[in-house]
Amino acid sequence: MFFPRGGSSHVARALARELPEHGCEVTLLSGSLGGGGVGDATRFYAGLDIIAVDFTAGDAPMHPSFEDRPGAPDAVFASLDDVTYERHVDAWARALAAAGAREADVLHLHHLPPVHEAARRVAPDVPIVGHLHGTELLMLEKITDGAPAGWRHADAWAAHLRRWAARCERLLVLSPSQVQRAVALLDVDPQRFVVAPNGLDPERFTPRVVDRAAHWHEHLVTAPQGWRPGSGPGSVGYRGDEVGALADATVLLSVGRFTEVKRTPLLIRAFAGARERFSDPAALVVVGGHPGEWEGEHPYATIQATGARDVFLAGWHDHDAMPAFFAAADAVVLASVCEQFGLVLVEGMACGLPAIAVDRFGPAEIVVGGETGWLVEPDDELSLADALVAAVNDRGERRRRGERAREDVLGRFSWPALAEQLADVLEDAAGRGAGIALS
Repeated sequence: MFFPRGGSSHVARALARELPEHGCEVTLLSGSLGGGGVGDATRFYAGLDIIAVDFTAGDAPMHPSFEDRPGAPDAVFASLDDVTYERHVDAWARALAAAGAREADVLHLHHLPPVHEAARRVAPDVPIVGHLHGTELLMLEKITDGAPAGWRHADAWAAHLRRWAARCERLLVLSPSQVQRAVALLDVDPQRFVVAPNGLDPERFTPRVVDRAAHWHEHLVTAPQGWRPGSGPGSVGYRGDEVGALADATVLLSVGRFTEVKRTPLLIRAFAGARERFSDPAALVVVGGHPGEWEGEHPYATIQATGARDVFLAGWHDHDAMPAFFAAADAVVLASVCEQFGLVLVEGMACGLPAIAVDRFGPAEIVVGGETGWLVEPDDELSLADALVAAVNDRGERRRRGERAREDVLGRFSWPALAEQLADVLEDAAGRGAGIALS
């Protein structure tokens, strides 16, 4: 349902590319911003059988969100009334019908949005495999704990999500720890869950050599994409003398949207606090921040408020550009406190980088503390600073953990193997398999 910007869109694209190798014919239906730029589904899913639902053209109302970001064009689902709900369901029912959903063997639906209700109305006899990416669980947890003010229709949406989950033949979750959470929140038989972590393309995400000086000059000086509140991509750029040191410095790379849970401002403060303890020159480069979208304090405001030096905002870049960014860095850092998986960690580690992350949720199951990276407690600025210092000051240990990280993630998170597992799940749900062993 969502236009391409977050991790679930990368998962959908990777699986759509891999599944035909396992006997599947895939048609991909996706929300889109159109126009050929960031968020355009036809551009993001180029080369695939893609049908775009263009929000800007009025094909459907702008999709809502499982996150509550004041002022954002995609309001939180729990705030939407029944009339708005029906508008979304009707629009996606038309889209599913046009895509041939009635003739499909199985529908693979990402998240738990109103597309599930549209599928029930358009193709009630077609089995559904649901794919949970975690944000729907976070919204349900907030509702269970007491919905925030403004979530006037929270109970109705909680009922919707539970009803849609109950209709799924199988529910994919990112990690074993998510099964227990999902069972408690959705009241679904645990035997329906299949652990299906996000993965990486082992041919694309691999160690490589780049001209660091040229890379950072290109993306921070010549063609900057960083942005500040109220301005567009390129409104934050740097002089050549400011970025020249990145060629030889230890570069810590943070990648992600500017949502509150990512804790990018906390990371910037931790880096600023750790800087005096670095024995070698170091820099923090922040890649991401979907243009015009942020929650809480914008990282640019944090840099200005703290006077943090050697922190660079590189802006939003296509997924295909990320291997070069990893190659120009020395460690990948994710300060997020509620990361349901952490694909950026997996991809960075496959490129030979050790990871620094929070010891909760997905990252805690990806990073092996002391072996493939450093794990810290959530919202612990001092511990995060200590980990940054450890990574910067010990080149040998950083290299050792990076080599071990690559070995580890290639064995656990490779798309070809994960797609084969999903193909078995889809075949079983469609009634064509001999049954599968559920994780």
